[in-house]
Amino acid sequence: MLKIAVTKGRIQKQLTKLLLSANYDVQPILDMDRELQITTKDGFEFIFGKAPDVVTFLEQGVVDIGFVGKDTLAESDFEDYYELLDLGIGKCDFALAAYPDYTTKTFNRRKRIASKYPKIAKNYFAAREEDVEIIKLEGSVELGPVVGLSDAIIDIVETGNTLKANGLVVIDKFMPISTRLIASPASFKFKKNEMLQLIEKLEAVEK
Repeated sequence: MLKIAVTKGRIQKQLTKLLLSANYDVQPILDMDRELQITTKDGFEFIFGKAPDVVTFLEQGVVDIGFVGKDTLAESDFEDYYELLDLGIGKCDFALAAYPDYTTKTFNRRKRIASKYPKIAKNYFAAREEDVEIIKLEGSVELGPVVGLSDAIIDIVETGNTLKANGLVVIDKFMPISTRLIASPASFKFKKNEMLQLIEKLEAVEK
């Protein structure tokens, strides 16, 4: 049996459609109410949690594989995993966004950057040898520039509609994001055939 952790919400819904197209049993997922753990007749035990928890489940050996966004992996310090498949779903990009005058404005102090992803933001500016102040926000990051808390934001951008509605523009897109299938190295050693069979079927689905 493969123990599989899945990020709740959009990834769960997209993965369910993908599994259905690959002829896997998804009825228990569709019939879920408040359950957080279910088993299917394909021999899969699914555990549903928030994205950081999926990484923790894998790190602690609770599951064999996990479905999680590349954004979560990039922000995490966990590195002991195999990335076996880019599912090509949940596509979006990390971006630096601000008011249009950001690129021409003179700053006589360190720039202030708001983000839910401080590690990614820090790495982005470090690569450009810019010393900035990172401010972590958990809610609507777009509020940073709107209320004057920050000069710009680092966030995930899909359609850009929220940015536009708040007068912000994309200054730089720098990291494509999508859902990845990751595996525990220990589990891969003993359940390699099961994992590869799952990957083969998911790859065969036309997205």
